[in-house]
Amino acid sequence: MHIDWGFFWAIAMRIGSRYFIIAGFVFFIFYVLLKKKWKYKKLQPKDAKNTDYLREIIYSSGTILIFSSFILFLQHPSIAPSTTRYLHIEERGWIYYFAVFPILFLIHDTYFYWVHRLMHQPILFKWIHLVHHKSNNPSPWAAYAFHPLEAIVEQGVVFIFYFTIPIHVTHLVFFFLFSIIYNVYGHLGYELYPKNFNKTMIGKWINTSTNHNLHHQYFKGNYGLYLLFWDRMMGTIRDDYNEKFADITNRRAKA
Repeated sequence: MHIDWGFFWAIAMRIGSRYFIIAGFVFFIFYVLLKKKWKYKKLQPKDAKNTDYLREIIYSSGTILIFSSFILFLQHPSIAPSTTRYLHIEERGWIYYFAVFPILFLIHDTYFYWVHRLMHQPILFKWIHLVHHKSNNPSPWAAYAFHPLEAIVEQGVVFIFYFTIPIHVTHLVFFFLFSIIYNVYGHLGYELYPKNFNKTMIGKWINTSTNHNLHHQYFKGNYGLYLLFWDRMMGTIRDDYNEKFADITNRRAKA
């Protein structure tokens, strides 16, 4: 199979720019510019070390290359015709185009939950997922900080997308832009949602930075990505989640 290296690096630049621009901007705001002013808002008051940030960036850079390789493979002229990808929105119309996004959202959330739980099996955790959990006090740079084998598994959802439902070439561009933004928020180390959001009709089903930070602290429970649906259905949401959310948002409100 001929490899178009120019196309590969174009993909890597697109995926990499999303990571470095979004994570970098958020890191600068929360961890540099307003670090002292917003210290009381931080979920874990203690700061991670610069070596932790560097490790997260290095592993994330490897993840970007692996993600790019998947897209290169799926869009190769010998593979693309066998996928469900289509090139012109007019083929299926704008209603279908926008209706696909919530489907991708639910597929990815389900895939991530079960793969994530699998990664917490002792042998897989020790040899693969532990790399991500070295960030027990995560920063925005941890969003893509995966062991190479975990990065491959994480990107496996793209194969599901490409071989199940018809997707336009731009669907994944916009979907994974949203995904990295929410992933950065999940590893932010600060809570952005308002007080009592976690107890509202909608908020109790939405994953939060507080929820995912507890997962990084204690390595158990809170396996969801965007939603808490599977955590609540499977009884894997941590008992201390509501207490921690109330504590951080009350602290913020008093300040």
